[in-house]
Amino acid sequence: MTPPATPNHSTYGSGPLGVLWTYADRRADGTYARIGGGPYDAATDTYAQGAFNADDLARAAVVYLRHYRAHRDAHSRSAAYGLLRGLTYLQTTSGANAGNVVLWMQPDGTLNPSAEPVELPDPSDSGPSYWLARTVWALGEGYETFERVDPAFARFLRTRMELALDALDRQVLVKYGTWNIVDGRRVPAWLIVAGADATAEAVLGLSAYVRAGAGAARARRSLARFAEAIAAMDAGGIREWPFRALLPWGESISNWHAWGAQMPSALAEASTTLHNPRLLTPAIGDTAGFTPLLLTAGGPDNGWLPAPIDRTQIAYGVDARLQGLLGVASAGNRPGLRQVAAFVAAWYFGANHAGEPAYDVATGRTYDGISGDGVINRNSGAESTIHGLLSMLALDANPAVARQAQALATAGMSTAASGSAPGSASGGRVLSGLQVVEAESAQLTSGATVVTPPSAWTGESQWSNGSYVALPAGSRAVWTLPPSTEGRLVLPVVDLVPDRSAGTSAWSTGGVIRHGSGGPQGVSAAPGALLPVGVGLLPAAATTLTASSTGPNVRVDALLLLPLISKLQLGTNELLVSVDRHPRTVQVTRRGTAYSYTSSGQLHSRRPANGRAEVLPGGFTVVLN
Repeated sequence: MTPPATPNHSTYGSGPLGVLWTYADRRADGTYARIGGGPYDAATDTYAQGAFNADDLARAAVVYLRHYRAHRDAHSRSAAYGLLRGLTYLQTTSGANAGNVVLWMQPDGTLNPSAEPVELPDPSDSGPSYWLARTVWALGEGYETFERVDPAFARFLRTRMELALDALDRQVLVKYGTWNIVDGRRVPAWLIVAGADATAEAVLGLSAYVRAGAGAARARRSLARFAEAIAAMDAGGIREWPFRALLPWGESISNWHAWGAQMPSALAEASTTLHNPRLLTPAIGDTAGFTPLLLTAGGPDNGWLPAPIDRTQIAYGVDARLQGLLGVASAGNRPGLRQVAAFVAAWYFGANHAGEPAYDVATGRTYDGISGDGVINRNSGAESTIHGLLSMLALDANPAVARQAQALATAGMSTAASGSAPGSASGGRVLSGLQVVEAESAQLTSGATVVTPPSAWTGESQWSNGSYVALPAGSRAVWTLPPSTEGRLVLPVVDLVPDRSAGTSAWSTGGVIRHGSGGPQGVSAAPGALLPVGVGLLPAAATTLTASSTGPNVRVDALLLLPLISKLQLGTNELLVSVDRHPRTVQVTRRGTAYSYTSSGQLHSRRPANGRAEVLPGGFTVVLN
């Protein structure tokens, strides 16, 4: 595609630019139609957004760059070259917005800086953005790749990287050392668009750029400062939500999503590049602590807000978990994380809620997602294809993980996919992990009521099922819970507000929640925060839970029930995760080899399972047959 001349936009060399369409919708005959974003106007051959976008050009370039580095494939080198030329054409080269990037381009190459619906910033090159961060990712990996094979093009990429760093310096890193308050928590103010997820993609590019010897002091300093901001987003603990995950959004302490959560892989890259092991510590917590628990709860969901509300799973989220595990395994010498990575990668080959492969080995097609109840979105847009291929390249580089993932998927699909729902016990895939019980399912007395707010979204989190229970002073809620063979931690999701007169709730497990213990609102969108708060242990035999209120402002959204030992079983292979305070020996399906790991992912023991396996406090155990 050859665009019309546009002020402040240029690229390297001459000839058509490399582009790719944003979406691919599946036709009834199984073929795909390439389309752009937003409604299409046939009279002008334009979309309300555009046909091609910087986000996907950048990430597709990374796919081809990595494939070229791995295989020296001439087609991939040429494709990467073309896409980088297309991407840099979208970068604004002069004026107040120099270094920033226009997001959308129409089929004829006309830029569309203000798309509909509006995406911020608007115009799209008027400030920092996800697409600027992804441009840095592609430019960094592009420079690292072309430095030796095409020095002239590499010099051009370096010039454009420095232009992007100029933009980040004046718009983002100018805030370095400044902290925001988000419902009482200090959060770094120098995240790109307040996102640890966006910042992580820039860090991946900066790591490659610095590793290639470019940028000298400034690039290294930018890398260190952005990595520092990501590392500051670690949260929770072994028994405290979000269970050592790195939070993706710097304006909410109640929101985690799998899509784009590349924070652990970015920290692993930065730690190695900068020779700074401190950056690796929060990444280990995320990969060795949170990710195994996430898998036993059902896998990389689109949204824990804070309850697991959006159970859809997409390649962008699966790939982020896989890359993080493999990156931290390498940087931190934690080979056990490769075993967990195999459980993640098995999603592509059928160990998912649908019980069907999401990736086609013959064509590279990756489906656009799988809902929590197992419905496949059989479209295959650029983002899904890109991250599916990034995962496959990672598996090619780790063939033992690839073989194990395919074996696990085969075992997980050995019977009907009805075993894929969280908590089910049939089929080849069995889950016994975190469960959600809606507050509204309780028997309510003495004035307790169900409240449905105008919007489930609070601006920073979301009411599960769109409603909550209000418990005035003297009221009670009594839940009848599903039985369990394991003791379960009880974590009610409540609205913690900065009002000391809000009151308390007392729970039959012995815990008390002070609902007015929330911190100052700060930059968050709403006062108060929906947060899971631990109230103790529900014994294995117990099926009743009671909460009593002593105040006027007690709001309960849902209950999170977390077994002391969670499990993901694929055939006769198991991933076991402990939040118990003591070592446990638990029954497993059959004989095999049990690998027991500490809470930091270090190997504790390897021994024959013989029907039983040890699980350490805060650790995980993998049983393979």
